[in-house]
Amino acid sequence: MKKILGIAFIAILIGGCALNLVTGRKQLSLVPESELQVMAIAQYNTFLSENKVLNSSNSQNAAMVDRVGARISAAIKKYYDSKGKTAVLEGYKWEFNTVESKDANAWCMPGGKVVVYTGLLPLTQTEAGLAIVMGHEIAHSVAKHGSERMSQGIVQQLGGVALQVALSSKPQQTQDLFMTSYGIGSQVGALLPWSRQQETEADKYGLIFAAMAGYDPREAIPFWERMAAAGGAKPPEFLSTHPSDETRIKKLNQQMPEALKYYKAR
Repeated sequence: MKKILGIAFIAILIGGCALNLVTGRKQLSLVPESELQVMAIAQYNTFLSENKVLNSSNSQNAAMVDRVGARISAAIKKYYDSKGKTAVLEGYKWEFNTVESKDANAWCMPGGKVVVYTGLLPLTQTEAGLAIVMGHEIAHSVAKHGSERMSQGIVQQLGGVALQVALSSKPQQTQDLFMTSYGIGSQVGALLPWSRQQETEADKYGLIFAAMAGYDPREAIPFWERMAAAGGAKPPEFLSTHPSDETRIKKLNQQMPEALKYYKAR
C-alpha cells in the first residue's frame, strides 16, 4: 500500500510540473491560474472590507502606490507583449490598494491584486524604494510563486487533490493555505522548501521590473539595508522566509548590471 501511495505521489509531482514562462524553470503547478485568480478576487475583497483602505484622492501615500503600480504594471505588459509572452499576464486586472497598518508588509495575489501596508513606507522612504518592494511582490505573482507554494501545500497537507475538491472537503484549511501561500497575515515558514529560490527570483525580476518602469534599481541596496536594521532580533513578517541580509545584498549586487540595462534604456 505504501509503495502504491509513493508511486501515486511521484506521479502527481511529475504530472503537475510546468515550465514557467518567466523564470524558465519547471514548477509544481497543480492549480490552474484561472482558478487561483477567481479565489484571489474573493479573498482580496474580503481583506479590503476588513481593513482601512486609503483613498488616493486624499492620501499622498495611496496616490504614490497607485502611481508606482501603474508604471510597473504597464512596463511589464509592454515587455512580455514584445517577447510574444502575452500569456504571462492572462487574466490580470491590476488593482493597487494602500492599507493603514503598522506592519511593514506588501503582497500581490494572482491576477495583480496588490496591497501595500503604510508601515512599510517609512522603510521604503522614496518612490524608487517603494518600486523595489512592489516590483519584488509583483514578480512573485508573475512568476507564479504563490501557485507553486500552494501546489506544494496541497500535496503535503491535502494529498494532491484538485482545488475544488479541497475547497469542498476542507474549505477553511484550503483558504488558510491560500493566504499562507501569498504571505498574507501569516508566516510561510518551513512549509515551502523552495522559498529561498523563489525569493531570489523575485529579487532579480523585481529589480528588472522597477528598472523598466523608470526607477533606479540601485535603490534596492539601501532599502534592504534599512529592512535588515529594522529587523532586530525578530525580522518583520516581510522578511520571514527571505535569504539572510548578507546573502540577499550580495546577490542583488550581482544582479544589478542586468537590471541597469533596462534602466539605462529609458
